Amino acid sequence: MTFSIQPILENDLIILYPLLESDFEELYAVASDPKVWEQHPNKDRWKREIFQNFFRGAMESKGAFKIVDKSTGKTIGCTRYYDYNEAENCILIGYTFYGTDSWGKGINPQVKKLMLDYIFQFVSKVHFHVGSNNLRSRIAISRIGAEKIGEEEIAYFGEAPKLNFIYEIQKENWK
Repeated sequence: MTFSIQPILENDLIILYPLLESDFEELYAVASDPKVWEQHPNKDRWKREIFQNFFRGAMESKGAFKIVDKSTGKTIGCTRYYDYNEAENCILIGYTFYGTDSWGKGINPQVKKLMLDYIFQFVSKVHFHVGSNNLRSRIAISRIGAEKIGEEEIAYFGEAPKLNFIYEIQKENWK
């Protein structure tokens, strides 16, 4: 890989900062709401010990970001690039979550646009794993132009496998 999967990305509304170990408490304050995880395959991720595993995986990915609202300076969520596949010229975007205060405000499309605009300088396609029961995320990912291309049992970092839908956006189709 000859590019960074952890640059600082920003627009007028948000900044994506590379995730640091020191961000744990701030991010857990957002993640500790059970409502955030109610449609996610791992509904217990709001529990501290479960979230610690999630956070460890984020740090080990070396592609994770904390998402900050520029108007308030508050951390509102997390996302990451992961599993770059040089042979397929593909990378995944996922492990994304937002605090409920950010829902319905157009934050996710802004975050995905920043991430896709950046990464399509280096890859030809991006995949997303979305839990099969996560209707909210399936709708959101479809709205940005991703198409479902398959289904697969996915084992998230340190977790049991769960059925996920695989979505894809190809560079030539990105608007």
